[in-house]
Amino acid sequence: MTKYVFVTGGVVSGLGKGITASSLALLLKSRGYKVFMQKFDPYINVDPGTMSPFQHGEVFVTADGTETDLDLGHYERFIDEELNYTSNITTGKIYSAVIEKERRGDYLGATVQIVPHITNEIKNKVYEAGMTSKADIVITEIGGTIGDIESGAFIEALRQIALEKGKENTFFVHTTLVPFIYGSDELKTKPTQHSVIELRGLGIQPDMIVTRSPIALDDHLKNKIALYCSIPKENIIDSVDVKNIYQIPINYYNQKADEIILKQFKLENKKANLKEWQKLIKTTDSLDKEIEIALVGKYTELHDAYLSVAEALRHAGYKYHTKVNINWVDSEKLESDVDLNKIFKNTKGIIIPGGFGERGIYGMIKAITYARENNVPFLGICLGMQLAVIEFARNVCHIKEANSREFDNMCQEPVIDLMAEQKNIINMGGTLRLGNYNCHIKKGTLAYNDYKCENIKERHRHRYEFNNNYKDILEKNGLIFSGINKESNLVEIIELNKHKHFIACQFHPEFKSRPTKCHPLFDSFISSSIK
Repeated sequence: MTKYVFVTGGVVSGLGKGITASSLALLLKSRGYKVFMQKFDPYINVDPGTMSPFQHGEVFVTADGTETDLDLGHYERFIDEELNYTSNITTGKIYSAVIEKERRGDYLGATVQIVPHITNEIKNKVYEAGMTSKADIVITEIGGTIGDIESGAFIEALRQIALEKGKENTFFVHTTLVPFIYGSDELKTKPTQHSVIELRGLGIQPDMIVTRSPIALDDHLKNKIALYCSIPKENIIDSVDVKNIYQIPINYYNQKADEIILKQFKLENKKANLKEWQKLIKTTDSLDKEIEIALVGKYTELHDAYLSVAEALRHAGYKYHTKVNINWVDSEKLESDVDLNKIFKNTKGIIIPGGFGERGIYGMIKAITYARENNVPFLGICLGMQLAVIEFARNVCHIKEANSREFDNMCQEPVIDLMAEQKNIINMGGTLRLGNYNCHIKKGTLAYNDYKCENIKERHRHRYEFNNNYKDILEKNGLIFSGINKESNLVEIIELNKHKHFIACQFHPEFKSRPTKCHPLFDSFISSSIK
């Protein structure tokens, strides 16, 4: 029988529920158990796909094409498992499913209510995750904080699951804030006490409390929390502030957090294998070189909008014992008369990530021209590839009107055009080209040298594509089409050979990068930038 761990948060948001959930999953996987992860987001949007990156950060895409919350990126990077459509459930998805069933008459004329219909749908999503993944343990993070109006139905559903499955099959982890009061120089446990009171008032007794604080709690404070919250002292886990995020799972391991969960589940306490993770920590703590990479984008005010890209750059840096310092360049600011030599003075490589819409694209094109003409290593992703094509068509092939229909629907030279299957779509949500698609790589190219194989699969999220009508003229002028999706004849990778390192892809390689296993395109890009 699948076991279920639920991670909730109290007091304030941003306490690190996602990292806590990921850390516990990593530890349980290290002991030989198959672990799957899931996030419940209380917002009414069906998914983050149509939400502004400024509000919600990046949209992470799973292999099966599900647009999800960025926390799923943390999950995949920590446990190195591919997640799927059951991994990100929103209030919008739950209500949409219930309303669809009501319209079909599935409820046989019953009055549709929060309990049992909404809560049953939530429970179904939890159980479905266990069945489809065939996992020993499913870890589910509940977004928001206890007491939020939006998350009430989710908490009630978890209470019912605990009742149905019993103590041996369910485990509740509650993360709380223990603030440090300057002046009196004290840690205060009262916020934790009130948060647990709120949770118990909703029918859930936490089995473990993870306390977020700047310093570790002493025995006196732990005894106090244990007494007021009816929990064994050893089940109170310190989550102190750390300089290295990868240290957190080891901190939990040293406090036997995973052993406490296995004990309640009556599962064998197998020996943990954390050698690879400990090697990662040793590497990241001893980086002896530094390099600056310019990330030129339109959402740079919120770094979370490019979270996976930034992480993938850092992962590649780890391989070369190099700290990657990101120069966050707002592409709109490049559109005025600025000195690019000054902006990119210390830059060893330029990356243009994905995005949507016309705003800031001319600044990105200027950055691409700078990289191409000055032999600066370049990596373009999704929109970055499309803009690299436009820049090459305009400035090398002298197709002055070259553009994308995304930016100008009436443009005369659409080197980037709307995909055929996208032309009659009205609804925006979930209608992009999403998830894994095949790519055949041409031998003798930079892409082949990076991947060292001919056939790969990568994750996509786009609506526009390269217009093959311009392929001949761009090839004649030196652009190499090194990656093609044969099923749809879609250009996946372009590159230049008379350049130190110039490559761009239509897909999002950052989603498959791992801290212990960097992605080949980022590996090659950082390696060239260091050289």
